[in-house]
Amino acid sequence: MSGLGRFGRRVSEDLDGHYTIRPDVPEAPPSRFRPKVGKRLSPRAWHAAFNKSNQLDLARVITRIQRGGIDPSIRAEVWEFLLGAFPPESTNEARTALRLQRRKEYAKLKETCQSMDSAVGSGQVVTRPRIDEDLAASRKRDDESGSSDSQPIRTNGNVAMEENVKKWKMILHQIGLDVVRTDRMLQFYEIPQNQGRLWDILALYAWYDQEIGYCQGMSDLCSPLVVLFTDDADAFWVFERIMSRVRPNFLCTETAVGVQKQLENLASIMRVMDPKLHQHLEQLGGGDYIFSFRMVMVLFRREFSFADTLYLWEMMWASEYVPASPKDWKNSKTYSYSGKFGKQLLKIGTTKDPGSKAPMAVYCMAAIFEMQRTRLLKETQGLDDVVKLLNEITGKVDPKVACKKAIKLQKAYLQKVGKVT
Repeated sequence: MSGLGRFGRRVSEDLDGHYTIRPDVPEAPPSRFRPKVGKRLSPRAWHAAFNKSNQLDLARVITRIQRGGIDPSIRAEVWEFLLGAFPPESTNEARTALRLQRRKEYAKLKETCQSMDSAVGSGQVVTRPRIDEDLAASRKRDDESGSSDSQPIRTNGNVAMEENVKKWKMILHQIGLDVVRTDRMLQFYEIPQNQGRLWDILALYAWYDQEIGYCQGMSDLCSPLVVLFTDDADAFWVFERIMSRVRPNFLCTETAVGVQKQLENLASIMRVMDPKLHQHLEQLGGGDYIFSFRMVMVLFRREFSFADTLYLWEMMWASEYVPASPKDWKNSKTYSYSGKFGKQLLKIGTTKDPGSKAPMAVYCMAAIFEMQRTRLLKETQGLDDVVKLLNEITGKVDPKVACKKAIKLQKAYLQKVGKVT
């Protein structure tokens, strides 16, 4: 069953049902987080946070989310504000107009992509190289017509096989190969149309952001949005907001991978906060923390259950929240409206040490290492042991515990490097 959400977006009334694990997948990690009554942001508390003009009192919302996450029935609506798709001061009328505008932009983007590849919007999940198929079809047409001249496909009078279109078409099957492997344990993705929706959104994003295109891991970030949102346009624009946060991780050059910056931040934090563990990992050849690559790229999708990942993400986002274009926090509501992680940055400030500017996800990684400190020191004699140990923690860490420890680490780290510098 479904109904209309507060802002005109159709949502499922039983979002928990979408998280149902297939009975034939016994190895799915268990959920550790247990929301407590009065701690989690409930539908009642959410609706009460809006004034008569339907503007959001974000401070009340942020506090609740940090303490206990969001009730699944309102998660999609809340994420739109939490990720900046809607400003809290916006009215209902302004949000409705903005949503309609974005849906039109998405429809136009989809139409453009459909003109370049008919699989877009068809419900298909492309898993075979499209360029090879295009060339084969072109040769077949040549044979049938008796012509030896292979003509490139044209769209709206323009040559469609130009370099950027070729690049886009070349990654469509890569997206598909990842899509069919993403969250296979969910009953939601037993429905082929839902896999098709995920493929569509990623294919459109690859054209929308051609500098990034598509990289492995993006399907893991987008999948929860397909589960939460029934409208693909809404899911797409929230995915765009998530990508705006992690986009640098996917930027690669000839000499460096984007995520390397976050791994350097992690190394800085561990070097200061736990020099003994850092030295041990360094002696094993892991001082660059490359074994943490996956955690950064997919935001802990492999370390937590599907449900726990959503709680972890929203608690991190709420903790990091700082209003856009903040003024002096001493003379404004910026400080009170910010999350715990954001407040510490405003209060203590950043330093020249790279770790001080790291996002909360990096501190969560450091927190997980600290939680596994004894085992890492005693049971690892090589990087293979480190990787094996980290793989074994899947489904064994409470996301709220990880967040609380991450915030404590950030505070201690900022104070420590602040004194040093």
